[in-house]
Amino acid sequence: MLPIAQWIDHHVRATPGKTAIRYGGRDLSYAEFAELIERSAGALAAAGVRRGGCAAYLGCNSPEMLALFFACARLGALFMPLNWRLAAPEHKQMLDDCPPGVLLVEAPFLEQTDALRSELGAMKLVALGSSAAGWQDWNDFLAAGGAVTDDPAVGPAVDPNSPLLICYTSGATGKPKGVVLTQDALACNADNSIDMHAMTADDRVLTVLPMFHVGGLNIQTTPALRSGCTLVLHPRFEPEAALEAIERERITLTLVVPAVADMMMASPHWARTDLSGLRMMSIGSSIVPIRIIEAVHARGVPMTQVYGATETCPIAAYLKRDEALRKVGSTGRAARHCRLRIVGQDDAELPAGQAGEILVKGRNLFSGYWRNPEATAAAFVDGWYRSGDMGWLDNEGFLTVVGRKKEMIISGGENIYPAELENVLIQCDDVLEAAVVGRSDARWGEIAVAVIVPKEGRRPTAEHILKLFDGRLARYKHPKDVVFVTALPKTALGKIRKEELRQLIQHAPVA
Repeated sequence: MLPIAQWIDHHVRATPGKTAIRYGGRDLSYAEFAELIERSAGALAAAGVRRGGCAAYLGCNSPEMLALFFACARLGALFMPLNWRLAAPEHKQMLDDCPPGVLLVEAPFLEQTDALRSELGAMKLVALGSSAAGWQDWNDFLAAGGAVTDDPAVGPAVDPNSPLLICYTSGATGKPKGVVLTQDALACNADNSIDMHAMTADDRVLTVLPMFHVGGLNIQTTPALRSGCTLVLHPRFEPEAALEAIERERITLTLVVPAVADMMMASPHWARTDLSGLRMMSIGSSIVPIRIIEAVHARGVPMTQVYGATETCPIAAYLKRDEALRKVGSTGRAARHCRLRIVGQDDAELPAGQAGEILVKGRNLFSGYWRNPEATAAAFVDGWYRSGDMGWLDNEGFLTVVGRKKEMIISGGENIYPAELENVLIQCDDVLEAAVVGRSDARWGEIAVAVIVPKEGRRPTAEHILKLFDGRLARYKHPKDVVFVTALPKTALGKIRKEELRQLIQHAPVA
């Protein structure tokens, strides 16, 4: 298997002048990108980042961010992308947990980081796109570096099991945990992606999702550079810019999450954008409403779901292009280099059609949580990763995800999966967004509560919402209450923060 540090050099030998990354008005050929990686590696090494060290990046998507990733692969160091949507104290928590030798910050985020400078220790601070007092300019940082091969301590031979990427979980259940992914796990993930997308060097891949998450970084972006594609990179998602790029650049592959897909389809440009270049559009991150899939299919583009977690790099299961229309609603079969199991409360394997916890096994799994052996041990059973997600496999091995294990509602001894109810709610013309969570109940143990964001100008009643379920789902699954809100709390990728909703509705008056 070709080491990650050699991916770009491999393409330089074959197609040095081909555009590797198109970013705004700037094109980097594979030869130019390789030079940026080499200079970045030299600068990191000169700053003291060696094997086992760490470099952190706070900023939007950029070629420099990707260059740092590959430079860390070259050095055997950890790359830590920070979520720019978090507050400074949240960043500090991560920087304290795994202190980097170098912190590179993009201009828009310098002010919030400056507030932490006195608490950041000895790490070198580098500013990208701005000259700021007390910060080294990115170009000066690069100029201070030397050739990596001149230093025997950071030679080119790096163990495939060397940690390369550390991504922090959202911390919805407590303190954020640093998920550590090795070079081999990332290489395996790229192979899974190439199989999923039938990716070749002829593909033109559009990345609009933030690369501080493994989805934005690893479902298509790093595999595209492994395959020798041209990557069209946007700093952040803008619906009109994304649609324009799909048409203008004749994009063949792109990845979205439900919130992004909704914003694209809400754009007045959606109906008239030429999507004929797209071979497929991939979607993941959370359970996908069927209406989104059907809307994309109606434009003649197969929409393929992908399933996984930060701990699986993230690709663990996926649909392929020729399966998209036949298996709408499924997240596909186990990835090429993965295995899936569905288990019950006793960890015994369940038969096809029966829902239980999804377990994953493969080389793409994380090596552990950073400096947290207890959490690492709890995440595995006999080498299988406990996803915490609930799902079932059909007789062909296709996976359907029904929700998080902790989100499952047990009412009167019966299991209720919120996604099933949410798919009913979102089809209502009065409903903009919806989520279902459980509330403690003296009689039933728990009841399902529908949390609704009405569309602008609509005033649905609780009675109207509850009647949506008549004749569609078993009576025990129906929500017993409805709460109307102006917005749902969400993560950076548009996932609904169910724990916040549970707290919100726990003492809400019954409708």
